[in-house]
Amino acid sequence: MRLDKIYTKIGDKGHTLLATGSKVSKASLRIDAYGTVDELNSNLGQLKDSVKNYKNPRDDFKKIDKQILTIQHELFNIGAELATPQKEGQQKMNPTFIAKMSVTRLELEIDAFNQSLEPLSNFVLPGGHLLNSNAHINRCICRRAERAVIKLDQEEPIREEIKIYLNRLSDWFFVLGRYLSKKLEVEEILWQQKLSGTPPK
Repeated sequence: MRLDKIYTKIGDKGHTLLATGSKVSKASLRIDAYGTVDELNSNLGQLKDSVKNYKNPRDDFKKIDKQILTIQHELFNIGAELATPQKEGQQKMNPTFIAKMSVTRLELEIDAFNQSLEPLSNFVLPGGHLLNSNAHINRCICRRAERAVIKLDQEEPIREEIKIYLNRLSDWFFVLGRYLSKKLEVEEILWQQKLSGTPPK
């Protein structure tokens, strides 16, 4: 693929082109779905840079850096597939599909993170360190991307692997946040229900 011209002026009137060449509204469910996946990928790039450039490089952080890069490529593949509706009468495209093995890999990585973590006795709040907070921001955007894809799926069927992948990826971010706090020796912030509604002193 070669991108010689960045602006097309098609979007000036609220439309954009799908990978099949079809013109759709920028407010369509499909655009919202892959646009949110793109937003997730951008935020994930920030997390990757933060992990990679942490002032005290660690071998396990280098591994996380590589894991994040793999996920970024997979998210781009998901975006490509979401931008390519397979409808009768349209030119068929062959984007790189997310397969079940990608979900299995995420599950194995989650299990590996979890091995060094204490079982949770309560909900945790985001925070304690910028890397933890960033992981949770990505978790929330991932959940929103998943909701957008499910909403699209109610109108136009989306492959199960995409929905499962996004669901598992949000779990990956949650456990990653805990794992980063553990490695950085940052105490987790546990939710205290009794403090809800208590005015500050």
